[in-house]
Amino acid sequence: GPSEIEAIPGAHQTPEPMSLAITTPAGTVIHTGDWKIDPAPTIGPKTDEARFRAYGDKGVLALICDSTNALREGESPSEVAVGEGLKGVIEQAKGRVAVTTFSSNVGRIVSIARAARDAGRQCLVLGRSLKRVIDVAGELGYMDGLPEFIAEEDYGYIPRENLVIICTGSQGEPLAALAKLSRDEMKSVALTAGDTVVFSSRTIPGNEKAILEIKNRLIDLGMKIIEDGDALVHVSGHPRRSELRKMYEWVRPQIGVPVHGEAAHLVAQGSLMSMSGIGQVAQVRDGDMLRLWPGPATIIDQVPFGRLYKDGLLIGTDQAMGIRDRRKLSFAGHVAVNVVLDDKYELAGDPDLVAIGVAEADASGETLEDLMLDAAIGAVDSIPRQRRKDLDLVQEAVRRAVRAAANEAWGKKPLVTVFVTR
Repeated sequence: GPSEIEAIPGAHQTPEPMSLAITTPAGTVIHTGDWKIDPAPTIGPKTDEARFRAYGDKGVLALICDSTNALREGESPSEVAVGEGLKGVIEQAKGRVAVTTFSSNVGRIVSIARAARDAGRQCLVLGRSLKRVIDVAGELGYMDGLPEFIAEEDYGYIPRENLVIICTGSQGEPLAALAKLSRDEMKSVALTAGDTVVFSSRTIPGNEKAILEIKNRLIDLGMKIIEDGDALVHVSGHPRRSELRKMYEWVRPQIGVPVHGEAAHLVAQGSLMSMSGIGQVAQVRDGDMLRLWPGPATIIDQVPFGRLYKDGLLIGTDQAMGIRDRRKLSFAGHVAVNVVLDDKYELAGDPDLVAIGVAEADASGETLEDLMLDAAIGAVDSIPRQRRKDLDLVQEAVRRAVRAAANEAWGKKPLVTVFVTR
């Protein structure tokens, strides 16, 4: 169609983030993507204020804007400040220093490598995703000016006080390098008492328990933990409220659309947009189809969203492809029970029961199939005969009883399918 799209460079922790200015006959829509105002980004250019102001002067219909830090006042510190914070931590450390961060955060990787160099230490990288990102970043010139990283086989030749380890595992991933170090499972690399571990990242909600388990293991091994709050070892790549106000001032949109964040972040930015003089604010959630023009911004439809899986010859959602059920099956197995009732709604015989992927016996040696079979028979017997005419009632009672019996004996609840016939 008669539309133009301009990519406007900005600052973030991953390389080459772009905001999109989409010019249409109805007006211009700017989608910020991930951005912040960083006066001295480690990689890439600064956020291009001049281009945003130029669009604001022409007139902008809508600003679709990152809300991740809309609850925080002030401005996000520069990545340069993190580099200085990391350098201070490394210089003060007595033994090895391991720093974990997101593998996609090329700016942070560069900050860590520079801090290690300036503190007189060499760097070792652990984790396949980190190595892959660093290889690509090197090809694109982002690692220029930094010393080469040492190989794992050279680990034993580097004095403890001269080494920084950059590793994956900032979110508690059990198979990542940091988790393996905490369990002393690495073949050629180890951390020992007196070493320092730095978490140069934020905790993604839901990962708290896994991260805490790793920290506890490291502490039990005699290591010192440094995280955001102990020193300036992490900053966000997203704008705080003062930066958001500047964007509104540059762009001056007719409509504000908060995106990228939890509900609290979206509502907080919506309120800030209104207080900053943006005439209309449209609150949207995943799947909402928003019409920006003509008339007031309105949600007009819902569209499917979420992950799609390529499974065999088909592509579909996890529900359509049966992915959820297969995950459950892999964890706790499946039990099929066939119950036959006679004309008087009594059991015509013992139910047939088949268990797949279920433990054979409990801790005392009782066979699980026998325990579940007894539970199925007991469930039917516990239902008054007149109520057994409701076959759905019988089916659900047997299903619950079999799952409960498995859980009591095994500690897991398998998927249970019950067939009731008369």
